[in-house]
Amino acid sequence: MRPEGALERGPVGVVSARAVGAPARAGADVVLIVDDQPDNLSLLHDALDESGYTVLVATGGASALQRVQQMRPDIVLLDAMMPEIDGFEVARRLKADPRSEPIPIVFMTGLTDTEHVVAAFAAGGVDYVTKPIKPREVLARVAAHLNGARLARQARHALDAFGHATLVVRVSDGKLVWQTALARQLMRDYFGGDGAYAPAPLVDWLRAQAVRAAAGTEAQAWQLARGAKRLSFTLHPLEGDEAAAAGESGGASEWLVVLREASDTAMIEAMTLAFRLTAREAEVLYWVVKGKTNRDVAEILSMSPKTVTKHLEHVYAKLGVETRTAAANLALSRVTELSRA
Repeated sequence: MRPEGALERGPVGVVSARAVGAPARAGADVVLIVDDQPDNLSLLHDALDESGYTVLVATGGASALQRVQQMRPDIVLLDAMMPEIDGFEVARRLKADPRSEPIPIVFMTGLTDTEHVVAAFAAGGVDYVTKPIKPREVLARVAAHLNGARLARQARHALDAFGHATLVVRVSDGKLVWQTALARQLMRDYFGGDGAYAPAPLVDWLRAQAVRAAAGTEAQAWQLARGAKRLSFTLHPLEGDEAAAAGESGGASEWLVVLREASDTAMIEAMTLAFRLTAREAEVLYWVVKGKTNRDVAEILSMSPKTVTKHLEHVYAKLGVETRTAAANLALSRVTELSRA
């Protein structure tokens, strides 16, 4: 009887007992090897197993995708050229799924032409090794990329724990590399949906900031408003260790964006009470205080400019003033007095 956890070697390839549900080593990183060549699977399995990793194996693209769903690996060693579903397509599918997108993929290929190397990175790979496989080289690369992935996970978990809304966007194609739970919720609230790519307005702003950075100009913050709430975006490019932790393959092509939501409900309520305004009149006055034109206020509050003008007429009457400047100054003065009381 074959002992639990032993490899089964046969004409159809190599199957690890752990790959089909045997217990993983406690605390060990999980490596998935995908290759249709039994000799490569055996060589890598033995080297990784001896180094203390939990090893999963798959002999084709379809089984690889199934393995990832069964037991999420920490890294994937992926053969580029396989029948039916090749490694490039497997990588694209893994990267399209938010659950498997963070997993680093190292391609294994006997093809070193530039077009194949470019295809590997374009499909989502972070690195590649050439065949014939050299176990010591593979072990070194696995350790390096697992460390980078671990740093990225720790950063996300820390930000989540402290309630920070942050996300990383790849500027070249707008891909959301990762985001905290709070950032995901804010993106849903202000943009709708929960896709793998950043909304076009956010990508446009990021690209404009990349141009400013290249010219040595300080980045500009961006702000979106929803009624009395506003969402501000500030950023900086990922560099050095940060870039490595986020999986960046070179250059400041990925940016860390910090989102902060502010609400001026308290100020609007203070205006409502101080001047006996309606809720809409107080919102209009608030944006006038912020220096917005009637057209701006109309867009922010989703009403026509004529309606804004009518609300302002009522506000002027209740405040006893005749101009928007006088109304803004009086509102600021009264609210300041109330906040000090």
